[in-house]
Amino acid sequence: MGRLRRKQINRLFWVAAFIGLLLDQITKHWVVQNFNLGESVTIIPGALNFTYVLNRGAAWSICSGENCRWILPWLSVIVSIGIAGYGLLFRIEDRWERAGWGFILAGALGNGIDRVKAGEVVDFIQAFPITRFPVFNLADIWINVGIICLLIAILLTPKHEPKRP
Repeated sequence: MGRLRRKQINRLFWVAAFIGLLLDQITKHWVVQNFNLGESVTIIPGALNFTYVLNRGAAWSICSGENCRWILPWLSVIVSIGIAGYGLLFRIEDRWERAGWGFILAGALGNGIDRVKAGEVVDFIQAFPITRFPVFNLADIWINVGIICLLIAILLTPKHEPKRP
């Protein structure tokens, strides 16, 4: 992974986190300003709609009940602090890993900001509406892109053979 070195800034990590968070917040603001709650606009017929909904839970509305409503904002904050601390304190050697953690931070912060501010997340991207696939946002996309980057990092990391005595 990395070793403690404060002078290293993990530039790709922070660029991915900053740009991802900025795009997430700009698109959510645009949706809130230009759509009525529940309104849907077809972008690509049968493939993509923008549908403004609010999600009180996590992915696919998991944990959307009142019992979880106070947990998710704190969980978002804790995860974001942990990932940001990792990026600040450790030099991440692999570029795929740097990008992956940066994208995951962007997603965690993007949805975390919504949860802390309003107790719910703005979702608006509806892929293949006929399938009833859940509506999501850019923060959700960034988390998935980050996971893919981490998987690439794992797959591309050379495996070290154990030394024989």
